[in-house]
Order: sequence, then structure tokens, then C-alpha cells
Amino acid sequence: MTGYGTTVVAFEGKKIHVEIKSLNSKQLDLSTRIAPLYREKEMEIRQLIAECVIRGKVEFSIWIEKDAAADAAQVNKALMENYYQQLSGFAQEHQLSDTDWMSLLVRMPDVMTKTEVEMLNDAEWQVVKAGVQEAIQHLVDFRTQEGAALEKKFGEKIDNIEQLLASIEPYEKSRVEKIRQRIIDGLKQIPGAEYDKNRLEQELIYYIEKLDISEEKQRLTNHLKYFRETMADAAGQGKKLGFIAQEMGREINTTGSKSNQAEMQNIVVKMKDELEQIKEQVLNAL
Repeated sequence: MTGYGTTVVAFEGKKIHVEIKSLNSKQLDLSTRIAPLYREKEMEIRQLIAECVIRGKVEFSIWIEKDAAADAAQVNKALMENYYQQLSGFAQEHQLSDTDWMSLLVRMPDVMTKTEVEMLNDAEWQVVKAGVQEAIQHLVDFRTQEGAALEKKFGEKIDNIEQLLASIEPYEKSRVEKIRQRIIDGLKQIPGAEYDKNRLEQELIYYIEKLDISEEKQRLTNHLKYFRETMADAAGQGKKLGFIAQEMGREINTTGSKSNQAEMQNIVVKMKDELEQIKEQVLNAL
């Protein structure tokens, strides 16, 4: 299910940005981009995400924004002085002049290099961890809102399929007599054709039974009911809803193959269209 969450926390002059977003996926597929200072906590971050996000293609990022003055490299004055003494002595010894000392000295090794090494302490990590949890919660809230809208849409589509299924019944009853009359009319058009009426009735019964869709209608009705029950059940039912939708498709397809009447086939096409919209969106369900 798609979703997005972000937050910003501050610690000792640093702004720590946390961002998490998700797209559809059959299982949890997590990728991370973590600032080097917090990389040692990657497994803990992954665990925090996995506890709240069941499935989805998830991208997680955390980076640090520092104040420009605080992040500026410091000049190593002692080293710069040492370079100057050595180079100026060399210049005097060899009678060199017109030297741009400042330009030369700032290019010398380690004069402008930062030497401090940042270490992650527990106080900073607790602040960052709270930010990570807040961003994850924003993602969950976003997905919850999407899920509520999705549940409403699924309910509408299930209602539509039920109504279409009920509309088949009048045509189903009338087609039996139409089939019987069509076969009898066909026999009458054959010159000199003689037939046993009892045997004809037996064959008609056999033929009509092959076209009977009572079982398909009953199974489809059960699947529709089960779909609703599953939606109302605990979270994490997306895969099950997908399986139920597949079973609904089988019953609708079988109904279509047995429907030898244009009106019934038109209804089946409409049911397929409603079901296809469910299948397209069921990947968004957790």
C-alpha cells in the first residue's frame, strides 16, 4: 500500500531528517539510506519498520543538516605556521621572491582538514529513534486512511456484483423453455423426422443440467460473503482477499461459459469488470 511519512528532529545544532515511503509489493522489500553516524543502528531501524509495516516496497532515508558555520573546516594554525617557517627559510636560502604565501599554505596537506571524529551517544540516538518512530507512525496513519477508502470501494464493488448476480435469475428461468422450444422447432424442420418424446425429455434434462449455474451462483454468493467477512477481520488480510477474488473470478468465468443467452452474457461481462477493479486495488491492501 502506498504511504508517506516524514519528520525532523534537532540535537545540538543538527537537524536530523527522517523520511519513509512505501509502494505496492507482495512482501516487505526495504531499502535504506542512512547517514554514516547512525549506520550502526541500521538493524534496529529495520526492526522498528518491520514491526509496523507488514508488506510493501519501502524506502527509508535519514540524513543530517548542520549549521554552515558549525560544519566549516577549521584552519590548523600550528601546522600552517610550521609550513611557513620551512618554506620561507627555503625561499631565503635560494633567494626566491614574489611568493603568494597564503595561496600556497592553504593548499598544503591537512591545513584545512577536519580532524574530529563524531561518535553517536545514547542521548542523541534516543532523539533520533523518536524521530524514526514518528515518521513510521505518519506512514501508518497515511496507509490507514488509504485503507478506509479502499474498504469502502471494495464494498461498493461487492454490492454491484451481488446485484448483477441477482439480475441473472429471470433470464435463467426463461432460457430453459427457450432451449426446449428451439430444439423442438429444429426437429420439426427436418422432413419426416420421428422422435420419442420421452427420450427427448431425458436428453433435454441432461443438456439443461450441463448449463445449470445454480452451484456457481451459490459458490459466488459464499465468496462475496467471505470477502466482506475478511475485510472486517484483523489487519493484514490483503493476500487472503486476493485469493478470494481469484475464486470469485473462477465462478464468474464458469457462469459465462454456461450462459448461452446474450442477456446473461452481458451481465457476466459487467461482473467481470467489477471484479477486475477489485483485483487491481487488492494489491494495495495489507
